[in-house]
Amino acid sequence: MSNCCDDNCAIDALRERQRGTLLVVLGINAVMFLVIAVAALYGRSTALLADSLDNLGDALTYGLSLYAVSRGATVKAKVALFKGGLIFLAACAVIAQLAYRFFVPSVPIFEVMGAFSLLGLVANSFCLYLLWRHRHEDVNMSSVWECSRNDIASNLSVFVAAGAVWFTGSGWPDIIVALGLVWLLMRSAIRVIASAKAELSAAT
Repeated sequence: MSNCCDDNCAIDALRERQRGTLLVVLGINAVMFLVIAVAALYGRSTALLADSLDNLGDALTYGLSLYAVSRGATVKAKVALFKGGLIFLAACAVIAQLAYRFFVPSVPIFEVMGAFSLLGLVANSFCLYLLWRHRHEDVNMSSVWECSRNDIASNLSVFVAAGAVWFTGSGWPDIIVALGLVWLLMRSAIRVIASAKAELSAAT
């Protein structure tokens, strides 16, 4: 009789499902970072650049999450803590770009902003769909879910900013949305870090 009816087999099956999902979303986010980063530089959009850095942070996050899938609760909490730090660094990178735009203002290409924000929305919606069933499994996967959910808000915000740039002929909507994305990233970083610290406290 098969031994795959016990708790260990159930845990192994769960880890394999998590690993498969993370591999897919890792690949999607790595590709989207490269595509959207090039589009952001070409289109002179700080908001789109923030979106691409979010994808980079997610790709790194998913890579770390793959490492943590088969580890214990303490390791998962430490990885989640590191992921919170990565989200914080992404926010700082956008702040640096915003500071540059204040001194060297420009009007972004709204067509580029709109098209690539929609492309990102499609990709991230698929990632969110894949991660939905894992969102309550452990602190590792819940932090991944947090990152993916933020991506949807980022894509929609950049799309709205593209419309506002087109309507006003100004670069200010791009800057305002980028500031909003910084706030979103900071809030997410604080939440992930707080959750990870709580898990570490519970494990010790």
